[in-house]
Amino acid sequence: MGRLAGLLIAVVLVLAPGSVALSDEPATAMRSVVSVLPQWPGRPPNADEPEGSGVVVGDGRHVITANHVLGAAERVLVRTSVGEVIAARIAGGDKATDLALLEIDEALPAFAFARSADLGAPVCAIGNAFGLGLSLTCGTVSAVQRSNAGFNAIEDFVQTDAAVNPGASGGALVNEKGELVGVLSAIFTKRSDANIGINFAVSAALVERVYGALKTGRRIVWRFGGLGLRNAPARGETGRQGALVVSVKAGGAGARAGLQAGDLIVRAGLRQVRGAGGFRAAMALLRPGERMEIVFRRNAKDMTTEVINDGEG
Repeated sequence: MGRLAGLLIAVVLVLAPGSVALSDEPATAMRSVVSVLPQWPGRPPNADEPEGSGVVVGDGRHVITANHVLGAAERVLVRTSVGEVIAARIAGGDKATDLALLEIDEALPAFAFARSADLGAPVCAIGNAFGLGLSLTCGTVSAVQRSNAGFNAIEDFVQTDAAVNPGASGGALVNEKGELVGVLSAIFTKRSDANIGINFAVSAALVERVYGALKTGRRIVWRFGGLGLRNAPARGETGRQGALVVSVKAGGAGARAGLQAGDLIVRAGLRQVRGAGGFRAAMALLRPGERMEIVFRRNAKDMTTEVINDGEG
C-alpha cells in the first residue's frame, strides 16, 4: 500500500473527547470519513456523482463537506464506514471556500487538524469515489498554498497527486500521523471529470477557520482590507509576480496600513504572493484583530507595513 499506508498501521489518531481510540490498520482513518447522501427536491441524483464525502471534526458530531456536494439539498443522510446510514442537519455553508457543515446526533471518531502540509510529504486521500464507497489512495503533497486554480473565490489549496475522482469531494487528505491535512475539493482537468494527478484539498488551516465560524451559526463575511487587486504582471507583460493594488477603500485596513494604488504586494506573512488570490488567502487565514506583515513594492523599492484583519460580520 506504500509508505504512508504502512505507517497508518501503527498510528493512533488524536480524537475528540468521548470518541474511541483507533489503531492497528490503515482503515483507522476511514472511520473519521463518511459518505454524504444529499437529497434534492424534484430531481434525481447526479449520475456521475450521486454521493459525496465528509470528514468528522471537533466533538465528533460535526461533519465538514464540500458545499457543492450539497447544492440545494433539503435533506442529507450520511453513511459511516461500517455502513450505518444516519440523518444529518445542514448547519451552514460558505460558497467562497466551498465548505459546508453538517451536524449529527451520535459522535463519531474525529480527525485532528494538521498544523502544516510539507512539500513532498506522503499523504492519502480518502473519499467515496463515484459513490462506490470509501476508498484510500496515496501519493505526495505536490504543492502548497495554491490560490490560482480558479475554482473558489478563496483558495488555499494543498495539491496532491493521490488519485481523487468525483464523489470524493468533501473527503479527507491525511498525513502519516493520521491528521487532517485538507478537505478534498477539486480535480484539475480539461476534458474529462476524472483524476489526472492534479487534485486540490482545502488546507486544514482554512477548514479550521471556516469550521470555527460555522459551528457557532455565524454567517461568514470575508474582508480583504478594502483593497481592489489584480494579478501582476498581466498576460504578455514582464515583471515581478504579486497582487497589484488598483483601489484602496478609505478607512479600510489597507488604507490604515498605508497601501496605495499602484503598490505591488509580494509577500503576506510567510506567504509569497503570486497574485490577488494569494493575498486573499492570507487575509482569510487571519482571525479578527490579528496582524500580518506585508511586503510591497513601490517605485522599484521593497517596503514593509502591517495590516490588521477587519474581522467578520
